[in-house]
Amino acid sequence: MNYQQKAYLLYIEQAKVWPLMAENLDGLKSVRLKPFQFEGFTLNVQFNPNRITSSTAKVDSKTIAERKCFLCKKNRPDVQTAVVFENKYEILCNPFPIFKEHYTISHKNHKPQEIESTFGDFLDLTKSLPDFTVLYNGPKCGASAPDHMHFQAGNRGYLPIEGELPFLKSEYGKVIYNKSLSQIYSINNSVRRIIVLESNDLSFLQHSFNSIYQHLPRENKMEEPLLNILAWYDKSWTVLLILREKHRPWQYFAEGEQNILLSPGAVDYGGLSITPLEKDFNKITKDDLADILNKTSLNEDSFKELCKTLVRKFKT
Repeated sequence: MNYQQKAYLLYIEQAKVWPLMAENLDGLKSVRLKPFQFEGFTLNVQFNPNRITSSTAKVDSKTIAERKCFLCKKNRPDVQTAVVFENKYEILCNPFPIFKEHYTISHKNHKPQEIESTFGDFLDLTKSLPDFTVLYNGPKCGASAPDHMHFQAGNRGYLPIEGELPFLKSEYGKVIYNKSLSQIYSINNSVRRIIVLESNDLSFLQHSFNSIYQHLPRENKMEEPLLNILAWYDKSWTVLLILREKHRPWQYFAEGEQNILLSPGAVDYGGLSITPLEKDFNKITKDDLADILNKTSLNEDSFKELCKTLVRKFKT
């Protein structure tokens, strides 16, 4: 039995014995979606009150130090069981789902959220779960447990960007590298700034990511660049490096009518933004959503400079 089959069985079993998970899965049937159409792509807003804990998670060092890590085995509910992946990660059912099948893939050891040394694991996991889109939220870009290394996975085809990528590539894309069956290109559609890697060559992806990672802008060289990642596998990998400017938009901190409790992560940039409060779902507009994603993305000038640097680098 492969990992994907084991994960499916885990989900079925956990839904039977874990009341919290079963209740929130049932709640997914009644979540509301608000679609906004842009030029050739869609951004959806989902009203999902069960995601309030994640959206409002305090990730400052003081709060993290004072709370128990909910991804460590010793602190998880007794009812929550796992599929062990390569004796390194535990595939867990997410009890607060966005997707019909939503997993958190937690490292067995309590170590900080960090992608540079775990990108190879990320690719292996993506290949092992071909029916799922796998995602990574950086420690300051949407990870609600920045102190514990983890990925997430959800059903393929649920995020609009998966089906829209060919159009985004043709209309908003610029080639950085194109040789044989491996490509690197940028996408800038005024809402998101993304570097896309496509290849069936594992070593190419690992080498390319390492090269790109070293050039990503950051305020503090001791910290990880602001980054989210989406990836899926279908005979080859598609990896989206979503480049960020900041964690949360000004609307998140605004008071009164201007407040919108939306804290974007990888899923939001994939075209599905989560609003845990109904008042925000009702009032959010197309312009609001575009502004939130645009202002938390890497700014256009920095993105253009980065792309120029990468073009020169991959030509050599």
